[in-house]
Amino acid sequence: MKPLFAVTRAGREPLAVARFLGLVLLGAVIGAVAALVAVGFVAAVLGLNDLLLISPRSRMMFDHPSLLLVITVAVPTLGGLAVGLVHLAIPERRPHTPADAIAAVQTRRGRLPLRAGGLSALSALISLGAGASVGQYGPLVHLGATLGSLGARLLRLGRSEDNVTIACGVAAAIATAFNAPLAGIVFAHEVVLRHYALRAFAPVAAAALVGHVIAANVLQRGALFHVAETAVPRPWEFIAFLAIGGLGALVAGGYMSTLLGVTRLARRLARRLPLAAPLRPALAGALLGLTALWVPDILGMGQETLRFATIAGAFDSAELLLVLVLKIAATGLCLGMGFGGGVFSPALVIGTLFGALCGTLVGQLSGAPQETFVFYAVCGMVAVTAPVIGAPLTSLLIVFELTGSYALTTAALASVTLASPIAAQLFGRSLFDIQLVERGLDLSAGRGRAMLRGTPVMEHLTDEGVTLRPQTPVDEAVTALCRARHGEGYLVDAEGRYRGCVSLADLEAAREATQQGMQNAPPGDSGATQRVGEIAPLARPVLAPDASLWDAMAALEDVIGEALPVVDAEGAFLGVVFESSITRAYLAHGDELRREEHGTG
Repeated sequence: MKPLFAVTRAGREPLAVARFLGLVLLGAVIGAVAALVAVGFVAAVLGLNDLLLISPRSRMMFDHPSLLLVITVAVPTLGGLAVGLVHLAIPERRPHTPADAIAAVQTRRGRLPLRAGGLSALSALISLGAGASVGQYGPLVHLGATLGSLGARLLRLGRSEDNVTIACGVAAAIATAFNAPLAGIVFAHEVVLRHYALRAFAPVAAAALVGHVIAANVLQRGALFHVAETAVPRPWEFIAFLAIGGLGALVAGGYMSTLLGVTRLARRLARRLPLAAPLRPALAGALLGLTALWVPDILGMGQETLRFATIAGAFDSAELLLVLVLKIAATGLCLGMGFGGGVFSPALVIGTLFGALCGTLVGQLSGAPQETFVFYAVCGMVAVTAPVIGAPLTSLLIVFELTGSYALTTAALASVTLASPIAAQLFGRSLFDIQLVERGLDLSAGRGRAMLRGTPVMEHLTDEGVTLRPQTPVDEAVTALCRARHGEGYLVDAEGRYRGCVSLADLEAAREATQQGMQNAPPGDSGATQRVGEIAPLARPVLAPDASLWDAMAALEDVIGEALPVVDAEGAFLGVVFESSITRAYLAHGDELRREEHGTG
């Protein structure tokens, strides 16, 4: 037996290694494709911004002020109308976001649809090009995830490999957009996969590395912003950085609450007002354009605003506060009313404005020189961004890879130390997780429970349970249960409605009591035959047809028995789910997750 085992293992190991190396190669290919698509997407957005007079440079060079006013309102309005028409072609009537990629991976459904992903990217491209206050990184993340899922689908890979290729596309998109391969790797593991299995790390790293090389060297994509050599902050300033983290969590919560609140308000208005779906983003675009006549800094991604906010004296405190508040409102309006786009870029801008405001106030109150002003801007950036995307490590790595400054990264760490935990306690792990909760997917207790919640109990329904009519004699019921080797039966009337559950022990006790009564009865009095319906039924919960495996497990906590009945809304008995089936399914899901998260090949 020992030599046979050795041969079998030796035969399998090369195959496992070959599959692993093939997955790494596939990750590199996905990284290259995602990088090229990401760079093309960003270039198209910048080109549209210049063409449609959204970018500050194009607006400054335009020589017709009166016409510029009309264009400022008309472009976002028409862009919103175009976006609304695109959404009509998506089954959910909304653009797909990173939350959809997270849900696909965490529930192991995988298989992100290419058509919806492409239309969502088109929606984001039009939105960003028309000046909507939305972000580019969310669409790039979902587009990369869609390309990764497409690669797995074309090669007919399994669900675990599909999850890995989705993460590869995500990592490549982040690495390309930020010129930050380490941040791309960590983001894919921290936010999408939520584990660090060795079998996933190598393909994800290959995708991020290839994407970074293409973006940085072949296509020469520049960094988001550059920070020159900075002074070392004074020790007392780290207390200020911690305070920025605590306050930044509240700013992040306000930002997320605005997005979610406007979204809910738009849904309520859609039910009450006869406003066609494509007109909602058009209305938001018109309001955005009118506000931009006063404060044009709220248009678009706001990269120029972000860069200037890191420079001491570029804005005074009143300007910073004004743009900060309007940027939050504009982003909530655009995304809540139906524009396509992400939340990452606006969070970066909002956080940087908040940090710059804190730095300006600290400088005014302390009279200290502003040589460390950029520290405050960067600390505010991570204090707001990390809670929104639920990725504190990614936020820190972005700072380090963009600036190359260990001192800046250490200061940002002080802010993240308070920002992420406080926001998680008050609001949720991330905006993506909050959005998924509103869709019925709660990831707060881990993907194991999420998978069980996503498994319908009807998959384990069976008709092998013993059904009894209420008028069935007890003797016949005992015989039927003994023949079927079951310990309980389910009362179903002539109309098929569920009437309760009785145990074999109760039936036998009733039969013995009946026999004892017959022995003690007067001669000639045989007594009435006892029926099953006359026995008190067991206190047994029932499951609805739309119940999940998690619901079944929760119901079993207070049940001693062999099965749970499934009953529809009209009371009709559909069958039972045996406790053994629920247990086996739970163990199978657990083993599947352990193999995926702890396997090496």
